[in-house]
Amino acid sequence: MRIFKCLFWILYRIWFYILVALPIIVFFPLLIISILKETWYPYFFRIARLWAKFILTGMGFVWKIEHEQIPERDKSYMFVANHTSMADIMLMLVSTKNPFVFVGKKELAKIPLFGFFYKRTCILVDRNSESSRKAVFLRAQKRLKQGLSICIFPEGGVPDEDIILDTFKDGAFRLAINHQIPVVPMSFLDNKKRFSYTFFSGGPGKMRAVIHPFIETKGLTVSDTKDLNKRVREVILKTLETRA
Repeated sequence: MRIFKCLFWILYRIWFYILVALPIIVFFPLLIISILKETWYPYFFRIARLWAKFILTGMGFVWKIEHEQIPERDKSYMFVANHTSMADIMLMLVSTKNPFVFVGKKELAKIPLFGFFYKRTCILVDRNSESSRKAVFLRAQKRLKQGLSICIFPEGGVPDEDIILDTFKDGAFRLAINHQIPVVPMSFLDNKKRFSYTFFSGGPGKMRAVIHPFIETKGLTVSDTKDLNKRVREVILKTLETRA
């Protein structure tokens, strides 16, 4: 029985990468056109949402988005969520129609096909470089002025399997305060169970996301960064501990 489970997990992982690559190959010309101008990003975002839905459906994931507050159209936000799975990107994309730009690790740009578009549409950060971290603020400011939102997984990486929620980095909250945009805490309840970074694990099933009430930053200053960080983390942690 163990052999069959291992075989399933191997094939399941291979199938995931096939699902990631197939739409990119099929719609490559359209994707190229959508990234020729930064102002065309909302069109790329729509395609990305279809790509995400295709992958989640193909993997047998049934997603359910619970809104405790609904983002307004044409308004910028800072979306933050716990990070446990390669499927987090896809679930984030299907969770909101507000076009957002990911702030993510530059290492992901090395992934074939996916990395080509990732480095041209996302804000890449080298967490070992102070100059890179500072550049994030400038690029984020430019994107926010274009009416887009920003998405960051504030744990700064994927925690060990036994950690429910790692400590949050301050970058997302400092950005939100600097630009006076609401922070939208989001809890991904099932992603670790469905498709974690542990190779021999996972499988089809429900995939829930909770969009919590927004936390306003109007009137806050950089000195409030730590408090904002703590408030957001407590909201997500409480949900994970009681519902995951």
